[in-house]
Amino acid sequence: MTGAAATTHVRTGRRRVVVAWQAWFVLLGAIWGCSFWWIKLGLRAMSPVDVAFARLVAGAGTLLVIAALTRTPLPRRLRTWGHLFVLSTLLNSAPFTLFSYGETHISAVLAGLINAFTPLATVIVALFILRQEQFSSKIIGGLVIGLVGVVVVIGAWNGFGKSQLLGIGACLVAVICYGFGFSYARAHLSRLPDKPVALATGQVLCGTLQLLPFSLAFGHVQAHRPLSSLLALGALGILGTGVAYILNFHIVRQAPATIASSVTYLTPVFAVVVGVAFLGESLSWNEPVGALLILVGAALAQDRLHRRPLAANDEVRTRAAPRS
Repeated sequence: MTGAAATTHVRTGRRRVVVAWQAWFVLLGAIWGCSFWWIKLGLRAMSPVDVAFARLVAGAGTLLVIAALTRTPLPRRLRTWGHLFVLSTLLNSAPFTLFSYGETHISAVLAGLINAFTPLATVIVALFILRQEQFSSKIIGGLVIGLVGVVVVIGAWNGFGKSQLLGIGACLVAVICYGFGFSYARAHLSRLPDKPVALATGQVLCGTLQLLPFSLAFGHVQAHRPLSSLLALGALGILGTGVAYILNFHIVRQAPATIASSVTYLTPVFAVVVGVAFLGESLSWNEPVGALLILVGAALAQDRLHRRPLAANDEVRTRAAPRS
């Protein structure tokens, strides 16, 4: 079932609670928005590569439990695992490490706002590099607006110190990885017969194995680990890299496709709120203005501003695990 009327029935004892997909949509945006806050807290106890590795370990464990409870077998074909290995590099191990490193130099608020560039990065990769899209005036206009938004959100006219430049650069490279990852998933995983839970679990397992040697070689865990950091890492892995993936697949099955794929537009809002409220980070005028320009540009480039309503049979089923 698709559309605004789609709901989820959750049993609580003898009662049956009806939950609309809109609630899961907001929850997913909140989880991914809070991820940047949790990363910042995790960095108080671990190095960037360890934060990314711990996130994947907790996420893989969560997804394995979900796969076991739902009796979902992992992919069996070697070729599928090869695609998942590439995808996990682009959507998990590399960007998770880069965002963690970036937040050692910039605020969680700014990292969350840079993440809003993900939809445009995906369009750029598909258009100019992989040639999966065709040029149009809307796409070019959206890209121009979005790129102006990036310049505004990072406050380029103020100049950068070396540390801030490294942080911004790392986050932008992470976003570009996401752009390649989504394009790769579209080309190679969209028609695989495996269930979404199986693909998500395999993908996160691959990412965990990729970061294991780097964590052993370059990782560093503080002798004193604040409880807040440990809780944040648990939330980052269990919620941000485990439960969130299942929520995303659930929303894709029930919500209109143009809505289900737009959770990225909600994520920066929560990133700003929690960064300011719980980390005491400041917010300059240019950051929300730039983020708004990025989102408007992404909406224009993806033709969301004047797209026709979807019919019930226009549902899109995502086959690759998302990111945050």
